[in-house]
Amino acid sequence: MALATNSAAAAAAAAAVSGGAASQPRRATAFLPLKRRTISAIHAADPSKNNGPAVPAAAASKASSSAVATPEKKPAAQGKWAIDSWKSKKALQLPEYPNQEELDAVLKTIETFPPVVFAGEARHLEERLAEAAMGRAFVLQGGDCAESFKEFHANNIRDTFRILLQMGAVLMFGGQVPVVKVGRMAGQFAKPRSEPFEERDGVKLPSYRGDNVNGDDFTEKSRVPDPQRMIRAYAQSVATLNLLRAFATGGYAAMQRVTQWNLDFMDHSEQGDRYRELAHRVDEALGFMTAAGLTVDHPIMTTTDFWTSHECLLLPYEQALTREDSTSGLFYDCSAHMLWVGERTRQLDGAHVEFLRGVANPLGIKVSFINPFLYWPSEFYVLYLRSCDADCQIGLHFVISWNVGERQNEPQ
Repeated sequence: MALATNSAAAAAAAAAVSGGAASQPRRATAFLPLKRRTISAIHAADPSKNNGPAVPAAAASKASSSAVATPEKKPAAQGKWAIDSWKSKKALQLPEYPNQEELDAVLKTIETFPPVVFAGEARHLEERLAEAAMGRAFVLQGGDCAESFKEFHANNIRDTFRILLQMGAVLMFGGQVPVVKVGRMAGQFAKPRSEPFEERDGVKLPSYRGDNVNGDDFTEKSRVPDPQRMIRAYAQSVATLNLLRAFATGGYAAMQRVTQWNLDFMDHSEQGDRYRELAHRVDEALGFMTAAGLTVDHPIMTTTDFWTSHECLLLPYEQALTREDSTSGLFYDCSAHMLWVGERTRQLDGAHVEFLRGVANPLGIKVSFINPFLYWPSEFYVLYLRSCDADCQIGLHFVISWNVGERQNEPQ
């Protein structure tokens, strides 16, 4: 996926595979053969450490990988999906909150909040991803490894947005196909951990699980999971998306402006030289259009579509923001347009897959070269996705690969 906040520019390939839908009633479906074209997507480097501007759009003393305690409401019976049926499954990577009553109160509060995104927006993204699945578009996803409260600033948001727009312009010019731009932002707070505890100088504390769970300071107080952090994460997500929408539709994304921005992180590199050459050619094309009297003030030249995504990890929060769409009867996780399940939580009989199988958002599954899953035939991906749903909808599912730089020695 996208690199960590202080990373240099890098790329990670992703293949998008279409798959199933949710267990609720669905709109008309289109079936794909088992062997089909994949979508290539590049994950942009994280610019949030740059000093430039920002982007668009809308206590326990220990923690473990165990599931959050089941609240008073009894989960639905296994086999039939419900918004809380994930609680009947084994849930990994979830924190243990010290005060269940406080947790329940926070979740009930979030349930009353407006959605961060709307179902219609997620459906629009699904349509665009379907175009990519058919080879008629290219998917570009990028952003922070994990967002933080400390680094929340308009300039950081702007920088991420700018990089994605610049990369999108070059990819669109070189590939001659539309680019679907998806930010890993406005909700990417939670972090999966290899170990539930961290030890320094003989002191053992719960691992840092992201700003929406606990703090990164190595103190007992900071590492206690705090439900109130979910409310702050919600507020930051809404503010981020609001700015992203303003950038995307307020003229900041105009094609002429995009090609003239400087990409500092690509200075003095072969990739930077190639980018500048392509950007110059784009400028020449825009200049020709102007000279020929072709207006560049059309909305298609001054605005852009931009979607958000994050890993579906903190299930209580995701459930609290899941809404039933009044127009389709489907359930959407309205915390983001697109969600994915990570390598540590994608067990077929696990809570995260159980939750995601019932929401109608475009969904992803993350794999890496170190996992044999990546070498299994494409038919397995289809079977995996169909285990989540009863039908197979183009544009609804995708596969994300990472550690691409280390895959040159992988088995063929």
